Amino acid sequence: MITTQLLRPESIVVVGASNNVHKPGGAILKNLINGGYQGELRAVNPKETEVQGVPAFADVKELPDTDLAVLAVPAVMCPDIVETLASEKQTRAFIILSAGFGEETHEGALLEERILETVNKYGASLIGPNCIGLMNTWHHSVFSQPIPNLNPKGVDLISSSGATAVFILESAVTKGLQFNSVWSVGNAKQIGVEDVLQFMDENFDPEKDSRIKLLYIESIHNPDRLLFHASSLIRKGCKIAAIKAGSSESGSRAASSHTGAIASSDSAVEALFRKAGIVRCFSREELTTVGCVFTLPELKGKNFAIITHAGGPGVMLTDALSKGGLNVPKLEGELAEELKAQLFPGASVGNPIDILATGTPDHLRICIDYCEEKLENVDAIMAIFGTPGLVTMFEMYDVLHEKMQTCCKPIFPVLPSINTAGAEVAAFLAKGHVNFSDEVTLGTALSRIVNAPRPAVPEIELFGVDVPRIRRIIDSIPENGYIEPHYVQALLHAAGIPLVDEFVSNKKEEVVDFARRCGFPVVAKVVGPVHKSDVGGVVLNIKGEQHLALEFDRMMQIPDAKAIMVQPMLKGTELFIGAKYEEKFGHVVLCGLGGIFVEVLKDVSSGLAPLSYEEAYSMIHSLRAYKIIQGTRGQKGVNEDKFAEIIVRLSTLLRFATEIKEMDINPLLATEKAVIAVDARIRIEK
Repeated sequence: MITTQLLRPESIVVVGASNNVHKPGGAILKNLINGGYQGELRAVNPKETEVQGVPAFADVKELPDTDLAVLAVPAVMCPDIVETLASEKQTRAFIILSAGFGEETHEGALLEERILETVNKYGASLIGPNCIGLMNTWHHSVFSQPIPNLNPKGVDLISSSGATAVFILESAVTKGLQFNSVWSVGNAKQIGVEDVLQFMDENFDPEKDSRIKLLYIESIHNPDRLLFHASSLIRKGCKIAAIKAGSSESGSRAASSHTGAIASSDSAVEALFRKAGIVRCFSREELTTVGCVFTLPELKGKNFAIITHAGGPGVMLTDALSKGGLNVPKLEGELAEELKAQLFPGASVGNPIDILATGTPDHLRICIDYCEEKLENVDAIMAIFGTPGLVTMFEMYDVLHEKMQTCCKPIFPVLPSINTAGAEVAAFLAKGHVNFSDEVTLGTALSRIVNAPRPAVPEIELFGVDVPRIRRIIDSIPENGYIEPHYVQALLHAAGIPLVDEFVSNKKEEVVDFARRCGFPVVAKVVGPVHKSDVGGVVLNIKGEQHLALEFDRMMQIPDAKAIMVQPMLKGTELFIGAKYEEKFGHVVLCGLGGIFVEVLKDVSSGLAPLSYEEAYSMIHSLRAYKIIQGTRGQKGVNEDKFAEIIVRLSTLLRFATEIKEMDINPLLATEKAVIAVDARIRIEK
């Protein structure tokens, strides 16, 4: 519950206020005063009548009615103070900085429960405990530094961790990133990241509210709520980037399928962010760099011009952009020669445009004008300008300021000399700009933004999927575990997923008869053992009846062998699709190259079922091996449309068969005309 008293309190009391500004109770009072809080400010300190010039009371019972209470006292004292303030002083918002609650001991968790019961009883807000506080343009109720520039169009930062929020602010302030609010939810006993996002979504005002949200998340308690409100905000015109920490565990780890072996909680997070349209980041520098990019005009294409007076950074930025699938097109022809003629001898304009260390502010202006007005194959401009310490950069940065105000194409200022040209950079930032001091981090951030998909449509693709038949098959399966091949075939047929012809029997004559009818060569696989290849249970390219008979006899001796499956031998690129059910998230669908590559290379992308066609294409395009799917070095590509269709159909199957907990289709054999499932296994739990 987020109340007006939390966001815009008319009165604030700091319980545990101190004259020592190195203590939380002293630092938070100082920040409130320095932040120009306009309401009634009060303090509770039994030893003082005045703290930092603010009237002090010996006990909370002596206070007048107060909207917001900030508690900086030992945890054991907090429940009684909250009860008194809520019941007697009409306090309807609490920020508890104190640690020593559920994050430490069972006794601390009980204290937290008492506080939660009280605030819920009185309809009050609770931030924390164990946090640095809350800061917005109305009040600075945090005990930490730095305090960034605050304005209503700045960034909203929501962080599970107080210390991490501080470090994110440190990174942001040096870049000139401004903030609208900073939420440190701590233990999130009542208000967590999802709650803040929900409030921002349900109360979004397109005229007044910030359109940029940065998240640091340690635990996703309600994936559906995060997905719904994040995607809703993005559809309303917001941009969201997030770090999800602690995603590297391997999930359930008695996994028996390929998917189970490679799927993890990180796969679920990746899938959730993809579905919501959240830009995923992996460090504080990435997160704040993405936040800075969000403040600039939106990119309309993938072609960048790089203007610099230092060749090396231009080359490194070119590499970073290219690695992320962005372009630094070669500039040539009459316009390029015309531009080169206006620069000093030795300058190059091929892109990067290097005006040399002796290049002037006027040269920078000319280059930007050409990129803005004449060069049609340029969508955005990078300007890398530092100083070796021989000249000041004020005039150069004035040109950047001027052009960033007037140009339609976005300009990304890379000003690396934050020490040598510290005064110049500070003056540039003071005009409301941001700075990207590292060109490679900028290139990585841009690739993450450009490649992030839009929020997925909520509709389920049902065309060609026989849902009633899927339910009948699932309901008819007698027991849990890996299901018999004929059930697997029936489910895939019901979902409209094409399958190779196959025959299963424990009778040699029947197996040989099928092979004779479908034609040699064939593939034989043992039925029973889960990992067939590991026990010698897969034989390829069997070209005759005698060879098949010998392999039948051998494989039936493998422990747990029940029968032999035979299929015609097909050729094509091996692909993989799998799925695993993750608690709270639902089914995570994975795709990638098939065969042994799925486990060796682990080049897979993930999506959250049910999937749209747009999500399926996004998953395919994000694979490192996508060039193989497209076709490379004279080899034909595969039918990408059919691959995407199977991904979507599988995700719809899973939506209506939640009993499926793990499954693989590996391999799918793909050519430029078709994609067909060759081997599949499904594990269910009813």
